[in-house]
Amino acid sequence: MLMPSRRRKFQRPLGERRYRKLFVIAVEGTKTEVQYFLSINDQQSIAHVNCLRSDHGTSPPRILKRMENHLQRERLKSSDEAWLVIDKDNWTNKQLAQLHAWSQTQENYGFALSNPTFEYWLLLHFEDGVGITSSQNRKVRLMQHLPNYNKEIDTHKFTYERVRMAVHRARLRDNPPCNDWPRTCGNTTVYKLIENIFEFKTRE
Repeated sequence: MLMPSRRRKFQRPLGERRYRKLFVIAVEGTKTEVQYFLSINDQQSIAHVNCLRSDHGTSPPRILKRMENHLQRERLKSSDEAWLVIDKDNWTNKQLAQLHAWSQTQENYGFALSNPTFEYWLLLHFEDGVGITSSQNRKVRLMQHLPNYNKEIDTHKFTYERVRMAVHRARLRDNPPCNDWPRTCGNTTVYKLIENIFEFKTRE
């Protein structure tokens, strides 16, 4: 059962001044991921999301290079975070290991992967995601909740409570927690990033 969170709103109380923690996120997709993360980038929240778009290729090495180039231009504060967010798709373990190794070089770096794709994370906002065996299976299930989905999403459907529920479901499936990335279809570690953005932890 989910317990009430101390922060149940995106907005902070008026008059409260606080440094807005920055999350720099390099994503694989050009539409869905960007739309999703920007939709939770509320201007009054305690977090600010800078989503690095993909313009010149989406392979893991290119995503990593895009992040490295950005961090050379704009250094992070120690309290900020940088994350790589990609799909498992057909990328090799060697390619994924490169991104995971990078995430281990700094305490405020992270690596989140959805297996098979980011749409699985979206599906968890609406159901438990049990029985996902392929990308096609995932797409059929997602379209039951988002009938007009075609790589673009209706961001209004991803409410705060649904985000919390997605985190809860993903944590239950990530058991025991993986040390690098989900190896089996129907798992995602995007919830770790979302937990940090909203500063909440779901409890069973």
